[in-house]
Amino acid sequence: MQYIITGATGHLGRQITNQMLKCVAATDLILAVNTPAKAIDYQNLASLTTAFAGGDILIYVASLTYDRVSRIRELENVIAAAETAGVQSIVAMSFFADQTNNPFTMAPFYAYLPTRLAGSKLKYAVMRNALYADPLIPYLPELIARKHLIYPVDDQALSFISQADSAEAFATVATTPALRDHGRYFLLSQPNTFTMPELGAIMTQVTGHSIGYAPVTTAKFAQIYATEGDGAELASMYQAGARGLLNQPSHDFTAITGHAPTTMADFLTAGWRQTQI
Repeated sequence: MQYIITGATGHLGRQITNQMLKCVAATDLILAVNTPAKAIDYQNLASLTTAFAGGDILIYVASLTYDRVSRIRELENVIAAAETAGVQSIVAMSFFADQTNNPFTMAPFYAYLPTRLAGSKLKYAVMRNALYADPLIPYLPELIARKHLIYPVDDQALSFISQADSAEAFATVATTPALRDHGRYFLLSQPNTFTMPELGAIMTQVTGHSIGYAPVTTAKFAQIYATEGDGAELASMYQAGARGLLNQPSHDFTAITGHAPTTMADFLTAGWRQTQI
């Protein structure tokens, strides 16, 4: 069995590759990498079809873009290429901000993805990630300086998962036909959710610095992070959070892997210690 992993050098893709190496031989992996050198090009159907040739199972990690039209075109190309290349099954990365009333910029893509897969010739599973906990680690110094979390979500709780835990679930589903081939939807989230005061309290305990909660407006949040290139998009995501749409705990990770995901406290503690070495 040959497993194709797209985006294999990205943050999640690299972790999935490492987890897959615990399950199958390196010779069973085909790493399809989207790089400036264009080892694959999501917008080029011929490139994808060539990259997928000889593969049986496709683990689809989408490109990092907030261009909805480009992402939908990418998905159409991925599905068409997989069908042409004779791929049997796809394990597709998704995100839990996919509700029809969700204001997040990319919600239309994530809402479209499972319906499109259902109409394809492929067997499939959809992996709906919660918010990644990983960006919280490099964010801690800024929060220590600010003394507050500033996410514009009011009193609503948010759900998280680490990329390492997500990757373990991906690898398990990809190598388990009973989980992979029946159109199942999995929500990869910790079983506990966190209001911002609760998250700040954990961060305070982990870092030894007081971190409270003083939310800014959605517009202000977009302005603060505009120079990083995704301020408006992130603001739209936290606007969804303020509506309670990112508060989705789940036990799917435990059902898939047989053990609980890393707790937020343990994840932040380990990550903070690494930054202090």
